[in-house]
Amino acid sequence: MDGEGRELSLRQMEYFVTVVHEASFTRAAEALHVTQPALSHQIKALEKSVGGALLERMARGVRLTAMGRAFLPHAELAVRSAAQARRAARATAGAEGGELHVATLHSLAVGVLPDVFARWRAARPRVLLRLHEYATAEALEEAVQRGTADLAFGPEPADRPGTVVPVGEEELVLVVPFDDRLAGRTTVTLPELADRPWVRCAMEPVVHGARFLDWACGRAGFGPRTAVWTEHTSTAVRMAAAGVGVCAAPAHLVRGAVGEDCVILTPDPAWKRALAVYARVPPTGAAEAFVDLLRATWAELGAPPQRPYERCRLSTGPR
Repeated sequence: MDGEGRELSLRQMEYFVTVVHEASFTRAAEALHVTQPALSHQIKALEKSVGGALLERMARGVRLTAMGRAFLPHAELAVRSAAQARRAARATAGAEGGELHVATLHSLAVGVLPDVFARWRAARPRVLLRLHEYATAEALEEAVQRGTADLAFGPEPADRPGTVVPVGEEELVLVVPFDDRLAGRTTVTLPELADRPWVRCAMEPVVHGARFLDWACGRAGFGPRTAVWTEHTSTAVRMAAAGVGVCAAPAHLVRGAVGEDCVILTPDPAWKRALAVYARVPPTGAAEAFVDLLRATWAELGAPPQRPYERCRLSTGPR
């Protein structure tokens, strides 16, 4: 298309997204460091380009029209993709100001990534890491699709977004305090825990449409008796170590959250799930280097290498 009013530009989409997020032309102009008349002119040009009003101007702020609601996710993806491309180029060159955005689950951020980030900072101090933490695998996958992060580290996605690089297998264990009657054991079967209270977390994985513990205990012939619900897995682990109830959590997070201040029991049969790094495009440059470092660190931490699922495959969302 030719002509100022008919050409759709990345700048116009960035202006539109900022106005929506700020809910105000005035605040958006300040955030973008442009005058309000210039901002309004670009939004009108964008609306002319798409063929209709995207925003409804109100006495106090703005709101999206039906066309604006349909246009917003595509504009956000375009703006994020452009920012991602700039970050990738600068990070590959090791330039000052280069950034790498990594998305992951809270449990992996606590249990695995501190060592990885420390090694990265020692090797590439000029490339800034930005960590995005999510409670569920569904939210993590959605963040990658939106372009929020360059890479995601988490359970293997059901719908492969592009490139998926296997990292290894995560083992889920059971946590009890030192004075627990099972403290002298190394393994335990679920029926032995039928009379025990449980500390559970909102981040608990989901399998076959049910929360994992409900599903697993149901297969063992009982329903778990929940004593406490927590928001974060690390909180649940500390509660279990204090004797509030039994907790199921990733082995690496238990080490990261409470160290040696609890007893770890392996369920029989074992609970494991595959982990991977995934992205919309193949990792290159700094992103590829980060993937290599993550895989090497995982192996050095003594985590089991990638292999077929054993006995129980976990899903992290209703499929």
